[in-house]
Amino acid sequence: MSRESSKVLEGVERVRAERPRLEFGGAWEYAPAPEATDHVRIERRYGLFLGGRFVDPASKRWFPTVDPATEKQLAEVAEAGAADVDAAVAAAERAYRGRWSKLSGAERGKYLYRIARLIQEKARELAVIETMDGGKPIKESRDVDIPLAAAHFFYHAGWADKLGDAFPGRAPRPLGVCGQIIPWNFPLLMAAWKLAPALACGNTVVLKPAETTPLTALKLAEILAEADLPPGVVNIVTGAGETGAHLVNHPRVAKIAFTGSTEVGKLIQRAVAASGKRLTLELGGKAANIVFADAAIDQAVEGIVNGIYFNQGHVCCAGSRLLVEESIAEDLIARLDWRIRQLRVGDPLDKNTDVGAINSRAQLEKIRELTAAGAAEGAQLHQAPCVLPAKGFFFPPTYFTGVAQSHRIAREEIFGPVLAVMTFRTPDEAIEKANNLAYGLSAGVWTDKGAKIFAMTKRLRAGVVWANTFNKFDPTSPFGGYKESGFGREGGVHGLEAYLDLD
Repeated sequence: MSRESSKVLEGVERVRAERPRLEFGGAWEYAPAPEATDHVRIERRYGLFLGGRFVDPASKRWFPTVDPATEKQLAEVAEAGAADVDAAVAAAERAYRGRWSKLSGAERGKYLYRIARLIQEKARELAVIETMDGGKPIKESRDVDIPLAAAHFFYHAGWADKLGDAFPGRAPRPLGVCGQIIPWNFPLLMAAWKLAPALACGNTVVLKPAETTPLTALKLAEILAEADLPPGVVNIVTGAGETGAHLVNHPRVAKIAFTGSTEVGKLIQRAVAASGKRLTLELGGKAANIVFADAAIDQAVEGIVNGIYFNQGHVCCAGSRLLVEESIAEDLIARLDWRIRQLRVGDPLDKNTDVGAINSRAQLEKIRELTAAGAAEGAQLHQAPCVLPAKGFFFPPTYFTGVAQSHRIAREEIFGPVLAVMTFRTPDEAIEKANNLAYGLSAGVWTDKGAKIFAMTKRLRAGVVWANTFNKFDPTSPFGGYKESGFGREGGVHGLEAYLDLD
């Protein structure tokens, strides 16, 4: 063990002694507070949403979606084949040519406002379904995901009749039928993130949600029907990679928007390279959270916890690398260690839970494999001493010290509650370590010097840089990456351009 690692461990033990966890009725223990589920309606079986109604798949194939916290099946979902995807594209084409492209921006905006209000009205049910299908804590679904989904529809509704003002001197026109493929980490929010700007710009859509988290997208389909959105404007096809490939390769799709892994993003880019399709990709990340000695340390610790543990690390922009100035490393890591020991791991539907379930068994195995690799390569493993539920896919809050740049845990996206901690001595060294990856999606800077924040953000090769906070999103702000984290922007005025032809 290095001298640096030994000092860090000494600091951790000191803080543990000074700030012990209060047990059995103390300030940190809470009685169970499960969210009610009696208001939630999940159908036994869901078909494909084509032309404004649910239909059985021509493929005649179905697959289960399960609750990762209990491993119980929630519903059976249609698996779309090539014929189903073709039917979805045809429905989108009819809607585009028949009505949607002929509506004024103001009329399109009215539909988006209506959808936003219905999401707000059904927020409690949507939050519970999001948590049951994805495993994230109910307070994350309730307080972040669902409100932001509504906010994206509200925001883009306002742009629907102002596209000429967004791009003065140019003539904005919709592209036509857009194919959108979204991941499992923010199912409803990612659907809103992509649908809202596409519809505001006058396009129609075929949406494919992730196979492990399709339920809120299918509940959104019910909302679209309730909002009287013209049939075929949005079509939802469920399935795995094969379904997505059919959508990507469909000759009558004008644009593909994909959020997911870098590996799949590269395959999509190759597939559409000579097709003339427009393409935006938001791919993997390995964000660096850079903490300087002059930062407010307790505030930084909360930002670190928010960036990697409250969401189980299920965020492409999760702050999974911590770069801390060497002079405060011992103190900060000691406080971080104490803080993660206070995190409550367990039932995602319990309002007291901080860290819920991993989305799937396959993802849990990947987290375990990379964590084992970190220990085998010589980094020091630290885990919160929590009792994990007997059923479900759970992993304790984890961090590594003594991490080298060459370690897999410092270079590969884990997508789990695992943090790699490294130190630096100068701003130049912090920049070198932060940028020394193929990814460039996001980063964070913690300091009380405004000039230092601006100096760092100019040199960080990341699409989003947060200052003295982390994982804060707003529909007015563009989001996207550099390098192997993708290209194109979503959100804000920049995100509208991806869904328009501009003369």
